[in-house]
Amino acid sequence: MSVLLLVRHGQASFGAADYDALSEAGHEQARLLGASLAARGVVPGRLVRGELTRHAQTTAALLAGAGWAVPPEVETDAGWDEFDHLRVVDAHTPLADAAARLASPRAFQELFEQATARWTGGQHDADYAEPFGAFTTRVHAALTRAAERAARGGTTLVVTSGGPVSLVVSRLLAGDASLWRALNPVTVNTGVTKVVSGRRGLTCVTFNAHDHLDATPALLTYR
Repeated sequence: MSVLLLVRHGQASFGAADYDALSEAGHEQARLLGASLAARGVVPGRLVRGELTRHAQTTAALLAGAGWAVPPEVETDAGWDEFDHLRVVDAHTPLADAAARLASPRAFQELFEQATARWTGGQHDADYAEPFGAFTTRVHAALTRAAERAARGGTTLVVTSGGPVSLVVSRLLAGDASLWRALNPVTVNTGVTKVVSGRRGLTCVTFNAHDHLDATPALLTYR
């Protein structure tokens, strides 16, 4: 049996010029996760990350916090990248018209949920560079690659985003993407989802674990 640990990236820089860069809190979340994994004796044989800046920075901080004597080789796989949330929002409400709502996390979350409902509905696929169906196919392929390359009895870390994590969990629990809209908003920054691969295939055994943040509740973030 092999183990896949799917890690959502640390907090990105909401409202900043470069959203894709981690905030100070995001760096600390990732460092704490690395230290927690090492303290529990988790030593991954492989580490796969998406190609976004927040994935790279989360990976670097996680490795620094873990301090493994033999750190895993880092591989990149764009299949684990997040969907383009700004384009999805823009297709629902042009960003120029939504500027005031984008400045407020609460207002943005409301707009975001409306926009993703439209995106996942499938009636407006021509409006998107990557329709929801294409996103699900991409993430499923990345999961298959990670599972096939995982060493038997070993652990693979995957640093990705909330969208792919939620999609994997929905598929493993419900057999489709029907749970995605409920799971995606509650994914915690640096939350860990555990998937095991055995004779029965892939099984999700934990979702969104974030005990490494228990001692610092101010670092519990969702965006």
